[in-house]
Amino acid sequence: MKEREQLKRTLKPQWVWAIAFGSAIGWGSFVQPAIWMGQGGPLGVIIGFLIGALIMLVIGVSYGFLIKELPVSGGDVAFVYAKFGRTHAFICGWALALAYICIVALNASALALLAKFLMPGLVEWGYLYSIAGWDVYFGQILVASIALIVFAYMNVRGTTLTGRTQYVFCILLLVGVALLFLGMIFNSDTSFSNLQPGFKPGISPWSSVIAIVAIAPWAYVGFASIPQVAEEFDFPPKKAFSLILFALIFAALEYSVMIMVTALPMPWQELAATNDIWGTGTVVAGTLGNAGMLILAVSLCMGVFTGLNGFYLAASRVLVAMGRAQFLPKVFAKLHSKNNTPYFGIIIACLLCLIAPWFGRSVLSWVVNMSSTGIAIVFFYCCLVAYKSFKWSSQGNQSIKKTAPVKKFMSLLGSLFGLGILALLLVPGSPGFLSMPSLVALVIWVLIGTVFYFIRKPVFQKIPRKEMDYMILGKVNDAKEEQETAL
Repeated sequence: MKEREQLKRTLKPQWVWAIAFGSAIGWGSFVQPAIWMGQGGPLGVIIGFLIGALIMLVIGVSYGFLIKELPVSGGDVAFVYAKFGRTHAFICGWALALAYICIVALNASALALLAKFLMPGLVEWGYLYSIAGWDVYFGQILVASIALIVFAYMNVRGTTLTGRTQYVFCILLLVGVALLFLGMIFNSDTSFSNLQPGFKPGISPWSSVIAIVAIAPWAYVGFASIPQVAEEFDFPPKKAFSLILFALIFAALEYSVMIMVTALPMPWQELAATNDIWGTGTVVAGTLGNAGMLILAVSLCMGVFTGLNGFYLAASRVLVAMGRAQFLPKVFAKLHSKNNTPYFGIIIACLLCLIAPWFGRSVLSWVVNMSSTGIAIVFFYCCLVAYKSFKWSSQGNQSIKKTAPVKKFMSLLGSLFGLGILALLLVPGSPGFLSMPSLVALVIWVLIGTVFYFIRKPVFQKIPRKEMDYMILGKVNDAKEEQETAL
Protein backbone atom coordinates (compact mmCIF):
# COMPACT_ATOMS: atom_id res chain seq x y z
CA MET A 1 0.00 0.00 0.00
CA LYS A 2 1.37 3.43 -0.96
CA GLU A 3 2.42 5.85 1.75
CA ARG A 4 -0.01 8.71 2.42
CA GLU A 5 1.57 12.14 2.95
CA GLN A 6 0.15 13.75 6.07
CA LEU A 7 -0.45 17.47 6.61
CA LYS A 8 0.94 18.86 9.87
CA ARG A 9 -1.33 19.78 12.79
CA THR A 10 -0.66 23.51 13.05
CA LEU A 11 -4.08 25.21 13.05
CA LYS A 12 -5.19 26.71 16.37
CA PRO A 13 -8.91 27.02 17.26
CA GLN A 14 -9.02 30.82 16.82
CA TRP A 15 -7.37 30.49 13.41
CA VAL A 16 -9.93 27.91 12.29
CA TRP A 17 -12.75 30.17 13.49
CA ALA A 18 -11.19 33.02 11.50
CA ILE A 19 -10.93 30.83 8.38
CA ALA A 20 -14.64 30.00 8.63
CA PHE A 21 -15.88 33.48 9.57
CA GLY A 22 -13.59 35.38 7.19
CA SER A 23 -14.47 33.11 4.27
CA ALA A 24 -18.18 33.53 5.02
CA ILE A 25 -17.86 37.32 4.88
CA GLY A 26 -15.50 37.94 1.98
CA TRP A 27 -16.33 40.98 -0.10
CA GLY A 28 -20.12 40.49 -0.33
CA SER A 29 -21.28 42.26 2.82
CA PHE A 30 -19.38 45.42 1.84
CA VAL A 31 -20.30 45.54 -1.87
CA GLN A 32 -23.74 43.93 -2.20
CA PRO A 33 -26.07 45.51 0.45
CA ALA A 34 -27.71 48.01 -1.90
CA ILE A 35 -28.34 45.26 -4.47
CA TRP A 36 -29.76 42.91 -1.83
CA MET A 37 -32.06 45.61 -0.47
CA GLY A 38 -33.35 46.15 -3.98
CA GLN A 39 -34.37 42.49 -4.00
CA GLY A 40 -36.02 42.25 -0.59
CA GLY A 41 -35.86 45.48 1.41
CA PRO A 42 -33.62 45.92 4.49
CA LEU A 43 -35.78 43.95 6.92
CA GLY A 44 -36.33 41.21 4.34
CA VAL A 45 -32.56 40.94 3.82
CA ILE A 46 -31.77 40.83 7.55
CA ILE A 47 -34.46 38.22 8.26
CA GLY A 48 -33.33 36.24 5.22
CA PHE A 49 -29.74 36.17 6.45
CA LEU A 50 -30.77 35.21 9.98
CA ILE A 51 -32.91 32.36 8.66
CA GLY A 52 -30.05 31.38 6.37
CA ALA A 53 -27.70 31.24 9.36
CA LEU A 54 -30.15 28.99 11.24
CA ILE A 55 -30.36 26.68 8.23
CA MET A 56 -26.58 26.56 8.02
CA LEU A 57 -26.43 25.82 11.76
CA VAL A 58 -28.73 22.82 11.28
CA ILE A 59 -26.38 21.64 8.54
CA GLY A 60 -23.47 22.44 10.85
CA VAL A 61 -24.73 19.82 13.34
CA SER A 62 -24.00 17.16 10.73
CA TYR A 63 -20.63 18.67 9.95
CA GLY A 64 -19.68 18.72 13.62
CA PHE A 65 -20.31 14.99 13.92
CA LEU A 66 -18.61 14.09 10.63
CA ILE A 67 -15.49 16.12 11.41
CA LYS A 68 -15.14 14.30 14.73
CA GLU A 69 -15.42 10.95 12.94
CA LEU A 70 -13.22 11.77 9.93
CA PRO A 71 -10.81 14.65 10.61
CA VAL A 72 -9.06 14.53 7.22
CA SER A 73 -8.31 16.98 4.43
CA GLY A 74 -11.11 17.63 1.97
CA GLY A 75 -13.59 16.50 4.59
CA ASP A 76 -16.70 16.60 2.39
CA VAL A 77 -15.10 14.29 -0.18
CA ALA A 78 -14.16 11.83 2.59
CA PHE A 79 -17.63 11.98 4.21
CA VAL A 80 -19.45 11.20 0.97
CA TYR A 81 -16.95 8.52 -0.05
CA ALA A 82 -17.34 6.72 3.29
CA LYS A 83 -21.08 6.17 2.77
CA PHE A 84 -21.77 6.48 -0.93
CA GLY A 85 -18.57 5.49 -2.70
CA ARG A 86 -16.34 6.90 -5.40
CA THR A 87 -18.77 8.32 -7.94
CA HIS A 88 -20.65 10.43 -5.43
CA ALA A 89 -17.38 11.53 -3.81
CA PHE A 90 -16.17 12.69 -7.24
CA ILE A 91 -19.35 14.72 -7.73
CA CYS A 92 -18.92 16.29 -4.30
CA GLY A 93 -15.26 17.16 -4.90
CA TRP A 94 -15.94 18.58 -8.35
CA ALA A 95 -18.73 20.79 -7.01
CA LEU A 96 -16.70 22.10 -4.09
CA ALA A 97 -13.42 22.68 -5.92
CA LEU A 98 -15.13 24.71 -8.62
CA ALA A 99 -17.19 26.72 -6.12
CA TYR A 100 -14.19 27.58 -3.95
CA ILE A 101 -11.96 28.53 -6.88
CA CYS A 102 -14.69 30.75 -8.37
CA ILE A 103 -15.12 32.57 -5.07
CA VAL A 104 -11.35 33.15 -4.84
CA ALA A 105 -11.48 34.78 -8.28
CA LEU A 106 -14.49 36.94 -7.42
CA ASN A 107 -12.84 38.16 -4.22
CA ALA A 108 -9.81 39.27 -6.23
CA SER A 109 -12.04 41.17 -8.65
CA ALA A 110 -13.55 43.03 -5.67
CA LEU A 111 -10.18 44.69 -5.08
CA ALA A 112 -10.28 46.06 -8.62
CA LEU A 113 -13.83 47.30 -7.94
CA LEU A 114 -12.63 49.09 -4.80
CA ALA A 115 -9.77 50.73 -6.70
CA LYS A 116 -12.17 51.72 -9.47
CA PHE A 117 -14.38 53.50 -6.93
CA LEU A 118 -11.63 55.18 -4.91
CA MET A 119 -8.98 55.84 -7.56
CA PRO A 120 -10.40 55.26 -11.04
CA GLY A 121 -7.22 56.44 -12.72
CA LEU A 122 -5.27 53.67 -11.01
CA VAL A 123 -7.13 50.83 -12.72
CA GLU A 124 -9.12 52.32 -15.61
CA TRP A 125 -6.32 52.28 -18.14
CA GLY A 126 -5.51 49.90 -20.94
CA TYR A 127 -9.12 49.47 -22.10
CA LEU A 128 -9.44 46.08 -23.81
CA TYR A 129 -13.11 45.33 -24.52
CA SER A 130 -16.62 45.15 -23.04
CA ILE A 131 -18.22 41.87 -22.12
CA ALA A 132 -21.76 41.45 -20.75
CA GLY A 133 -21.93 45.22 -20.14
CA TRP A 134 -18.66 45.31 -18.17
CA ASP A 135 -15.68 47.29 -19.46
CA VAL A 136 -12.50 45.28 -19.06
CA TYR A 137 -9.31 47.25 -18.40
CA PHE A 138 -5.81 45.85 -18.15
CA GLY A 139 -5.32 47.86 -14.95
CA GLN A 140 -8.18 45.98 -13.26
CA ILE A 141 -6.80 42.66 -14.44
CA LEU A 142 -3.39 43.60 -13.04
CA VAL A 143 -4.77 44.48 -9.58
CA ALA A 144 -6.76 41.23 -9.35
CA SER A 145 -3.84 39.16 -10.66
CA ILE A 146 -1.35 40.59 -8.16
CA ALA A 147 -3.73 39.79 -5.28
CA LEU A 148 -4.21 36.22 -6.53
CA ILE A 149 -0.47 35.61 -6.84
CA VAL A 150 0.38 37.13 -3.43
CA PHE A 151 -2.16 35.02 -1.54
CA ALA A 152 -1.24 31.89 -3.46
CA TYR A 153 2.36 32.46 -2.40
CA MET A 154 1.29 32.95 1.23
CA ASN A 155 -0.61 29.67 1.17
CA VAL A 156 2.35 27.82 -0.31
CA ARG A 157 4.61 29.28 2.40
CA GLY A 158 2.73 27.49 5.17
CA THR A 159 -0.52 26.92 7.05
CA THR A 160 0.77 28.70 10.16
CA LEU A 161 1.25 31.91 8.18
CA THR A 162 -2.19 31.50 6.59
CA GLY A 163 -3.97 30.89 9.92
CA ARG A 164 -2.23 33.68 11.83
CA THR A 165 -2.79 36.33 9.15
CA GLN A 166 -6.42 35.23 8.74
CA TYR A 167 -7.06 35.85 12.43
CA VAL A 168 -5.49 39.33 12.29
CA PHE A 169 -7.54 40.19 9.19
CA CYS A 170 -10.77 39.13 10.94
CA ILE A 171 -10.10 41.23 14.03
CA LEU A 172 -9.42 44.30 11.88
CA LEU A 173 -12.60 43.60 9.89
CA LEU A 174 -14.76 43.41 13.01
CA VAL A 175 -13.26 46.60 14.45
CA GLY A 176 -13.90 48.42 11.16
CA VAL A 177 -17.53 47.28 10.96
CA ALA A 178 -18.14 48.32 14.59
CA LEU A 179 -16.71 51.79 13.93
CA LEU A 180 -18.86 52.23 10.81
CA PHE A 181 -22.01 51.20 12.69
CA LEU A 182 -21.31 53.54 15.61
CA GLY A 183 -20.51 56.35 13.19
CA MET A 184 -23.87 55.92 11.47
CA ILE A 185 -25.86 55.55 14.70
CA PHE A 186 -24.51 58.75 16.21
CA ASN A 187 -24.55 60.81 13.03
CA SER A 188 -27.23 63.51 12.94
CA ASP A 189 -27.86 62.95 9.21
CA THR A 190 -28.96 59.33 9.59
CA SER A 191 -32.35 57.94 10.58
CA PHE A 192 -33.89 54.53 11.19
CA SER A 193 -36.89 55.77 9.20
CA ASN A 194 -34.78 55.28 6.09
CA LEU A 195 -35.19 51.53 6.61
CA GLN A 196 -38.91 51.85 5.84
CA PRO A 197 -40.64 50.04 4.24
CA GLY A 198 -38.94 46.97 5.66
CA PHE A 199 -39.78 44.78 2.67
CA LYS A 200 -39.71 45.37 -1.07
CA PRO A 201 -43.04 46.86 -2.21
CA GLY A 202 -44.97 44.93 -4.81
CA ILE A 203 -44.05 41.46 -3.57
CA SER A 204 -44.99 39.58 -0.42
CA PRO A 205 -42.68 39.80 2.61
CA TRP A 206 -42.24 36.03 2.33
CA SER A 207 -40.91 36.34 -1.23
CA SER A 208 -38.55 39.09 -0.08
CA VAL A 209 -37.14 36.84 2.62
CA ILE A 210 -36.92 33.69 0.47
CA ALA A 211 -35.01 35.53 -2.26
CA ILE A 212 -32.25 36.14 0.30
CA VAL A 213 -32.45 32.68 1.89
CA ALA A 214 -31.70 31.27 -1.58
CA ILE A 215 -28.24 32.84 -1.53
CA ALA A 216 -27.45 31.55 1.99
CA PRO A 217 -25.22 28.72 0.66
CA TRP A 218 -23.09 31.32 -1.13
CA ALA A 219 -23.15 33.82 1.73
CA TYR A 220 -22.23 31.36 4.49
CA VAL A 221 -20.28 28.74 2.56
CA GLY A 222 -17.14 29.82 4.41
CA PHE A 223 -18.18 27.82 7.50
CA ALA A 224 -17.79 24.68 5.35
CA SER A 225 -14.06 25.43 5.14
CA ILE A 226 -13.68 23.85 8.59
CA PRO A 227 -14.04 20.20 7.48
CA GLN A 228 -11.60 20.79 4.62
CA VAL A 229 -8.76 21.62 7.04
CA ALA A 230 -9.66 19.17 9.84
CA GLU A 231 -6.50 17.13 9.27
CA GLU A 232 -4.49 20.17 10.40
CA PHE A 233 -6.26 20.88 13.71
CA ASP A 234 -3.88 21.09 16.69
CA PHE A 235 -6.91 20.52 18.96
CA PRO A 236 -9.55 17.79 19.37
CA PRO A 237 -11.91 17.61 16.35
CA LYS A 238 -14.93 17.57 18.69
CA LYS A 239 -14.47 21.35 19.09
CA ALA A 240 -15.36 21.86 15.42
CA PHE A 241 -19.09 22.37 15.99
CA SER A 242 -18.57 25.20 18.48
CA LEU A 243 -16.28 26.91 15.94
CA ILE A 244 -18.97 26.51 13.26
CA LEU A 245 -21.56 27.98 15.66
CA PHE A 246 -19.48 31.06 16.50
CA ALA A 247 -18.47 31.60 12.86
CA LEU A 248 -22.14 31.62 11.78
CA ILE A 249 -23.21 33.94 14.63
CA PHE A 250 -20.52 36.49 13.82
CA ALA A 251 -21.22 36.25 10.08
CA ALA A 252 -24.99 36.77 10.51
CA LEU A 253 -24.40 39.80 12.75
CA GLU A 254 -21.87 41.29 10.35
CA TYR A 255 -24.18 40.93 7.35
CA SER A 256 -27.06 42.50 9.30
CA VAL A 257 -24.97 45.41 10.58
CA MET A 258 -23.68 46.26 7.10
CA ILE A 259 -27.27 46.33 5.80
CA MET A 260 -28.09 48.95 8.45
CA VAL A 261 -24.89 50.90 7.76
CA THR A 262 -25.96 51.13 4.12
CA ALA A 263 -29.64 51.93 4.77
CA LEU A 264 -29.40 54.49 7.60
CA PRO A 265 -28.05 57.50 5.62
CA MET A 266 -30.81 57.69 2.98
CA PRO A 267 -34.10 56.01 2.00
CA TRP A 268 -33.06 52.58 0.79
CA GLN A 269 -35.42 52.61 -2.22
CA GLU A 270 -33.73 55.74 -3.55
CA LEU A 271 -30.32 54.14 -3.14
CA ALA A 272 -31.40 50.91 -4.83
CA ALA A 273 -32.94 52.85 -7.72
CA THR A 274 -29.64 54.57 -8.52
CA ASN A 275 -28.01 51.24 -9.51
CA ASP A 276 -24.83 52.66 -8.03
CA ILE A 277 -21.74 50.53 -8.71
CA TRP A 278 -21.06 50.57 -4.96
CA GLY A 279 -24.00 51.86 -2.97
CA THR A 280 -22.40 51.29 0.43
CA GLY A 281 -19.31 53.25 -0.59
CA THR A 282 -21.41 56.15 -1.85
CA VAL A 283 -23.46 56.56 1.35
CA VAL A 284 -20.47 56.10 3.66
CA ALA A 285 -18.44 58.70 1.76
CA GLY A 286 -21.37 61.11 1.79
CA THR A 287 -22.15 60.65 5.48
CA LEU A 288 -18.88 59.89 7.25
CA GLY A 289 -16.50 61.58 4.83
CA ASN A 290 -12.93 60.54 4.12
CA ALA A 291 -12.43 58.99 7.55
CA GLY A 292 -15.46 56.75 7.11
CA MET A 293 -14.39 55.85 3.60
CA LEU A 294 -10.93 54.89 4.84
CA ILE A 295 -12.45 52.60 7.49
CA LEU A 296 -14.78 51.05 4.89
CA ALA A 297 -11.93 50.55 2.43
CA VAL A 298 -9.76 48.86 5.07
CA SER A 299 -12.69 46.67 6.19
CA LEU A 300 -13.44 45.69 2.59
CA CYS A 301 -9.78 44.84 2.02
CA MET A 302 -9.81 42.66 5.13
CA GLY A 303 -12.98 40.93 3.85
CA VAL A 304 -11.36 40.31 0.47
CA PHE A 305 -8.12 39.11 2.06
CA THR A 306 -9.96 36.67 4.34
CA GLY A 307 -11.91 35.35 1.35
CA LEU A 308 -8.78 34.89 -0.75
CA ASN A 309 -6.88 33.29 2.12
CA GLY A 310 -9.67 31.03 3.35
CA PHE A 311 -10.88 29.75 0.00
CA TYR A 312 -7.37 29.10 -1.31
CA LEU A 313 -6.89 27.00 1.81
CA ALA A 314 -10.22 25.16 1.43
CA ALA A 315 -9.92 24.62 -2.33
CA SER A 316 -6.40 23.22 -2.10
CA ARG A 317 -7.46 20.74 0.61
CA VAL A 318 -10.36 19.50 -1.52
CA LEU A 319 -7.88 19.05 -4.36
CA VAL A 320 -5.62 17.08 -1.95
CA ALA A 321 -8.48 14.66 -1.24
CA MET A 322 -9.27 14.32 -4.95
CA GLY A 323 -5.58 13.73 -5.68
CA ARG A 324 -5.36 11.05 -2.97
CA ALA A 325 -8.37 9.32 -4.54
CA GLN A 326 -6.89 9.87 -8.02
CA PHE A 327 -10.06 11.63 -9.13
CA LEU A 328 -7.39 14.09 -10.20
CA PRO A 329 -3.76 13.23 -11.02
CA LYS A 330 -1.98 12.15 -7.83
CA VAL A 331 0.40 15.13 -8.02
CA PHE A 332 -2.43 17.14 -6.41
CA ALA A 333 -1.86 15.15 -3.21
CA LYS A 334 1.87 15.88 -3.14
CA LEU A 335 3.09 18.18 -0.36
CA HIS A 336 5.87 20.76 -0.44
CA SER A 337 9.09 19.22 0.90
CA LYS A 338 9.81 22.19 3.17
CA ASN A 339 6.49 23.90 3.89
CA ASN A 340 4.30 20.76 4.01
CA THR A 341 1.60 22.47 1.93
CA PRO A 342 -0.30 21.15 -1.13
CA TYR A 343 1.59 23.54 -3.39
CA PHE A 344 0.52 22.04 -6.71
CA GLY A 345 -3.20 22.44 -5.97
CA ILE A 346 -2.63 26.01 -4.80
CA ILE A 347 -0.70 26.86 -7.98
CA ILE A 348 -3.36 25.29 -10.23
CA ALA A 349 -6.12 27.15 -8.38
CA CYS A 350 -4.16 30.38 -8.84
CA LEU A 351 -3.65 29.76 -12.58
CA LEU A 352 -7.36 29.07 -13.09
CA CYS A 353 -8.27 32.21 -11.15
CA LEU A 354 -5.87 34.30 -13.25
CA ILE A 355 -8.03 33.51 -16.29
CA ALA A 356 -11.20 34.87 -14.65
CA PRO A 357 -10.45 38.64 -14.60
CA TRP A 358 -10.17 38.64 -18.41
CA PHE A 359 -13.88 37.77 -18.66
CA GLY A 360 -15.10 40.72 -16.58
CA ARG A 361 -16.95 40.78 -13.32
CA SER A 362 -20.41 40.17 -14.83
CA VAL A 363 -19.44 36.83 -16.35
CA LEU A 364 -17.64 35.81 -13.16
CA SER A 365 -20.78 36.62 -11.15
CA TRP A 366 -22.78 34.22 -13.36
CA VAL A 367 -20.33 31.41 -12.60
CA VAL A 368 -20.32 32.10 -8.86
CA ASN A 369 -24.13 32.17 -8.76
CA MET A 370 -24.14 28.86 -10.58
CA SER A 371 -21.71 27.39 -8.06
CA SER A 372 -24.35 27.86 -5.32
CA THR A 373 -26.03 24.85 -6.90
CA GLY A 374 -22.99 22.70 -6.28
CA ILE A 375 -22.73 23.91 -2.69
CA ALA A 376 -26.39 23.02 -2.03
CA ILE A 377 -25.76 19.52 -3.47
CA VAL A 378 -22.78 19.04 -1.15
CA PHE A 379 -24.79 20.17 1.88
CA PHE A 380 -27.49 17.64 0.97
CA TYR A 381 -24.94 14.86 0.58
CA CYS A 382 -23.15 15.49 3.87
CA CYS A 383 -26.32 15.76 5.93
CA LEU A 384 -27.51 12.52 4.36
CA VAL A 385 -24.21 10.87 5.36
CA ALA A 386 -24.79 12.00 8.96
CA TYR A 387 -28.41 10.81 8.81
CA LYS A 388 -27.25 7.35 7.78
CA SER A 389 -24.66 7.34 10.57
CA PHE A 390 -27.00 8.16 13.47
CA LYS A 391 -29.54 5.72 14.93
CA TRP A 392 -33.07 6.51 16.10
CA SER A 393 -32.70 4.01 18.94
CA SER A 394 -30.38 1.23 20.13
CA GLN A 395 -31.37 -2.16 18.79
CA GLY A 396 -30.03 -5.55 19.75
CA ASN A 397 -26.27 -5.51 20.04
CA GLN A 398 -25.80 -2.12 18.34
CA SER A 399 -23.57 0.33 20.11
CA ILE A 400 -25.44 3.20 21.71
CA LYS A 401 -22.60 5.55 20.68
CA LYS A 402 -24.44 6.77 17.59
CA THR A 403 -27.94 6.50 19.02
CA ALA A 404 -28.93 10.16 18.75
CA PRO A 405 -32.51 10.72 17.59
CA VAL A 406 -32.27 14.52 17.90
CA LYS A 407 -29.10 14.68 15.79
CA LYS A 408 -30.57 12.20 13.32
CA PHE A 409 -33.61 14.44 12.95
CA MET A 410 -31.37 17.50 12.55
CA SER A 411 -29.36 15.76 9.84
CA LEU A 412 -32.57 14.78 8.06
CA LEU A 413 -33.76 18.38 8.32
CA GLY A 414 -30.39 19.56 6.99
CA SER A 415 -30.63 17.30 3.95
CA LEU A 416 -34.16 18.60 3.28
CA PHE A 417 -32.85 22.16 3.59
CA GLY A 418 -30.18 21.31 1.02
CA LEU A 419 -32.85 20.05 -1.36
CA GLY A 420 -35.01 23.10 -0.66
CA ILE A 421 -32.18 25.50 -1.46
CA LEU A 422 -31.50 23.52 -4.64
CA ALA A 423 -35.17 23.88 -5.60
CA LEU A 424 -35.07 27.63 -4.98
CA LEU A 425 -32.16 27.88 -7.42
CA LEU A 426 -33.43 25.52 -10.13
CA VAL A 427 -37.26 25.59 -10.11
CA PRO A 428 -38.59 28.22 -12.55
CA GLY A 429 -40.65 30.89 -10.84
CA SER A 430 -39.01 30.53 -7.44
CA PRO A 431 -37.63 33.75 -5.89
CA GLY A 432 -34.04 32.51 -6.12
CA PHE A 433 -34.21 31.03 -9.63
CA LEU A 434 -30.88 31.30 -11.46
CA SER A 435 -30.58 33.73 -14.35
CA MET A 436 -30.24 32.31 -17.85
CA PRO A 437 -26.48 33.05 -18.05
CA SER A 438 -25.97 31.23 -14.73
CA LEU A 439 -28.01 28.26 -15.99
CA VAL A 440 -25.88 28.11 -19.13
CA ALA A 441 -22.74 28.18 -16.95
CA LEU A 442 -24.26 25.35 -14.87
CA VAL A 443 -24.85 23.19 -17.94
CA ILE A 444 -21.28 23.79 -19.14
CA TRP A 445 -19.93 22.94 -15.68
CA VAL A 446 -21.92 19.67 -15.56
CA LEU A 447 -20.77 18.67 -19.06
CA ILE A 448 -17.11 19.35 -18.27
CA GLY A 449 -17.41 17.40 -15.01
CA THR A 450 -19.06 14.46 -16.81
CA VAL A 451 -16.32 14.31 -19.43
CA PHE A 452 -13.61 14.54 -16.77
CA TYR A 453 -15.29 11.81 -14.71
CA PHE A 454 -15.23 9.32 -17.57
CA ILE A 455 -11.62 10.20 -18.36
CA ARG A 456 -10.51 9.54 -14.77
CA LYS A 457 -12.88 6.66 -13.98
CA PRO A 458 -10.65 3.88 -15.41
CA VAL A 459 -7.84 5.11 -13.16
CA PHE A 460 -9.57 5.42 -9.79
CA GLN A 461 -11.84 2.40 -10.23
CA LYS A 462 -8.78 0.12 -10.41
CA ILE A 463 -7.61 1.12 -6.93
CA PRO A 464 -8.36 -1.60 -4.34
CA ARG A 465 -10.96 -0.62 -1.76
CA LYS A 466 -8.63 -0.86 1.24
CA GLU A 467 -6.05 1.33 -0.46
CA MET A 468 -8.71 3.88 -1.42
CA ASP A 469 -10.00 3.88 2.16
CA TYR A 470 -6.53 4.55 3.48
CA MET A 471 -5.76 7.32 0.99
CA ILE A 472 -9.03 9.23 1.52
CA LEU A 473 -9.99 8.37 5.10
CA GLY A 474 -6.56 7.76 6.60
CA LYS A 475 -7.81 4.34 7.74
CA VAL A 476 -9.58 1.27 6.38
CA ASN A 477 -13.35 1.72 6.40
CA ASP A 478 -15.18 -0.64 8.75
CA ALA A 479 -18.04 -1.07 6.28
CA LYS A 480 -18.41 -4.64 5.07
CA GLU A 481 -18.50 -3.58 1.45
CA GLU A 482 -18.11 -0.39 -0.46
CA GLN A 483 -21.39 1.20 -1.49
CA GLU A 484 -20.88 2.59 -4.95
CA THR A 485 -23.18 3.67 -7.70
CA ALA A 486 -21.76 3.84 -11.22
CA LEU A 487 -23.05 6.56 -13.47
